[in-house]
Amino acid sequence: MHSIVIVGGGAGGLELATRLGNRLGKSGRARVTLVDRSPTHIWKPLLHEVAVGSLDINASQIAYAAHAHWNHFTFVHGDLTALDREQKQIEVGPLFEGEGGEGAEVLPSRKLEYDTLVLALGSRTHFFGVQGAEENAIALDTLEQAERLRKRLLQSCVKKGGLGLPEERGQVDITIIGAGATGVELAAELRRMENTLKQFGVLARNPETMMRINVLEAGPRVLPALPKRVSDSARSVLEEMGVNVFVATPVTQVGATNVELGDGRTIPTDITIWAAGIKAPNVLTSLDGIAVNRINQVRVLRSLRSETDENIFALGDCASCVWTGDTMVPPRAQAAHQQAMFLFKQLCARIDGRPLGTFEYKDHGSLISLGSSTAVGSLAGVSRSGKIFVEGLIAEFMYAALYRKHLMAVSGIWRTVFAIVGDRIDRMLSPRVKLH
Repeated sequence: MHSIVIVGGGAGGLELATRLGNRLGKSGRARVTLVDRSPTHIWKPLLHEVAVGSLDINASQIAYAAHAHWNHFTFVHGDLTALDREQKQIEVGPLFEGEGGEGAEVLPSRKLEYDTLVLALGSRTHFFGVQGAEENAIALDTLEQAERLRKRLLQSCVKKGGLGLPEERGQVDITIIGAGATGVELAAELRRMENTLKQFGVLARNPETMMRINVLEAGPRVLPALPKRVSDSARSVLEEMGVNVFVATPVTQVGATNVELGDGRTIPTDITIWAAGIKAPNVLTSLDGIAVNRINQVRVLRSLRSETDENIFALGDCASCVWTGDTMVPPRAQAAHQQAMFLFKQLCARIDGRPLGTFEYKDHGSLISLGSSTAVGSLAGVSRSGKIFVEGLIAEFMYAALYRKHLMAVSGIWRTVFAIVGDRIDRMLSPRVKLH
């Protein structure tokens, strides 16, 4: 039986495993295995809501083991550590009781054989070698990092509010480095949650702003990958919220309590979040000669097949695939979704002995959430620029629909409906922010 191993259960990897399991696994035409370092899946664009405490993790996670059982594939918990292309095997590292490889060993290293290997490991934060950034700034790549940021935020608010300090010293200084989608959405979500934190006494109840939020961007504008009109609108909304936006402001050093800027200024900070860039996981550079680019992405052909090995494919943020000319497919959730759909059809064709096709990325636009009742973005349309500008409640509704679309792709319509209803009930019965 043909063995398909997918490494990485992000948006693209989980959708691919689900579709292949229901098509090939259920019928016995192939054995489908998903490998991931975490036992649960959460849609990465939601991590900024987890970090602020406005998202119920338990209601929004998908347990891989249960999902695998329902959708006719196998789940293996662990990190990819090595690849043997000649033997067609991958090595999955050991599992330990605690996080970060701590505690007693639960499972030893394991080897998995494959006929087709799909790498869908996503991306990690790129610190660009900035001194102190990796040690002192918190990234938002994983659920664990988002939870760490949430607890750090609560502790800082309680500490500053409980000391009864004068206004200036009582401020909670939050510095977000990078004004891409993650940085902008996080800043807006922090400001939105501020009043709720005051209502429950986490922040001192006074009319003065108790969070000083700084967003730093090395480039000339926020949301540099999106059209200028979207960028300008997002910046205006942030500034109306009282967020300090600094553009053309590179960071040279990140300390425990301050951030040093390229122009010599120093900004005091209680919490620093790094949202300035991405690269693929370092493990991809050591996988038995698989060709990668300068940010560790697997170099693939237009079929998403590795340039190095005809039995290995890659998708999502960890794949470097040509879009048009010298432009590469951008690291977005919609790209991972499109590539998962494409690879589902291609791997079925591969098993049937049919030739592979060519992946064509279609940019449907981007939406940025700026709170509970507004969003901005550009969508594919028929305007002269090829994009339609949207904002306000309509854009926010469409932004929320993106997550529902992801849920439907992996869980089906009925589980998605039940998840939406359960989320609404939970929001009615629980505080708006997780307070512990």
